[in-house]
Amino acid sequence: AHAQGTPSASRWQAGVVLDCASTSRGLELGERDKGLGLGHSDLLVRGAFNEHFSGEAILGFHTEDKKLEKHIENAWVQTRSLPYGLQVRAGRFASQIGYLNELHPHTDDFTERPLLYRGFLGGHWYDGGLRVNWTAPTPFYLRLGVETFTGKKLVPEATADSKSHVTTLHMKMGNDISKSSSWQWGLSHVNNRREAEVELHDPAAEGHSHSHAARFSGKNMWISDLVWKWAPDGNNRNQQLRLNWEYAQVSGINRYADGGSHHRASTLSAVSKFHPAWQIGFRTDGLAVHKAENAGGVVSLTSGRLKENAIMLVHQPTHRQTLRLQLTQQRASGANEEGEAVFAGPASRSIQLQYVIEFGAHGAHSY
Repeated sequence: AHAQGTPSASRWQAGVVLDCASTSRGLELGERDKGLGLGHSDLLVRGAFNEHFSGEAILGFHTEDKKLEKHIENAWVQTRSLPYGLQVRAGRFASQIGYLNELHPHTDDFTERPLLYRGFLGGHWYDGGLRVNWTAPTPFYLRLGVETFTGKKLVPEATADSKSHVTTLHMKMGNDISKSSSWQWGLSHVNNRREAEVELHDPAAEGHSHSHAARFSGKNMWISDLVWKWAPDGNNRNQQLRLNWEYAQVSGINRYADGGSHHRASTLSAVSKFHPAWQIGFRTDGLAVHKAENAGGVVSLTSGRLKENAIMLVHQPTHRQTLRLQLTQQRASGANEEGEAVFAGPASRSIQLQYVIEFGAHGAHSY
């Protein structure tokens, strides 16, 4: 079922999610430090004000450079009773572009989000804005939506002549193929009027630094996502197969790039639940970008590529606990005229052991 994410009861609920992980080596564009640390953890409060409005607030926290960092991830109010399949949300919330972005990272199948999200959306893009969705009265699932955001979480440091807003258009549609399988396809467009400042190049600052904004942005981004799920007679309690593919292209990189310069990224994953408490999965990612560098007032573009493969094994003793072991391998290429690499590399491996536990209420599950 495709959840709308609206509380069904008027009472308010609270919940806590803790995401702990031990990482052997920080990944390029990764969000986890080497060693033991907290990943995307949160405190959640959600409920309905009355029959017309509901709301949610989430305080997120994680460790970065061995320090505890906090941020307000969600703080929104949403309608519950508009006619004709309409729904309006206002406040701070995650955009519905792509497949993963609106989902909480601790529900992901892998310890890190795909390169597409880490490179183009800061991992999990949430912002202050307004959303209007329309769910069509069709025999299959069809939802159309438009959003407008300040864009400051996507591109914090913009040029002085940039306009301070980002708008999105997104569509989701899906249906059952048979009693055992179903599909969902999405198409999203991001119109970004905030051009990122090209920072002065500092080789000493390179490395596995965190960034909770887009590392590579542009005026227009298209994302296509496709998900297929199979379970015997539709019952995923004991067995399920999930396939997920996403592709994104970013154009209008900045004023120094020609019209033919684009960022591109793709991800393909397969996850098999072969036992009520066990899952195994594989994911392959690709990222091709043009990095702008300001060296003494002279701006140049350097092309770089990053390839990432990951395999993971999950044990879930209960539906509120997840223990994940993951092996990730990266391979990078691309360097500027001085021989300095766009990405750290050329190759690296990382082993991550992750434990996620939930207490109390948690967000509604989507497809």
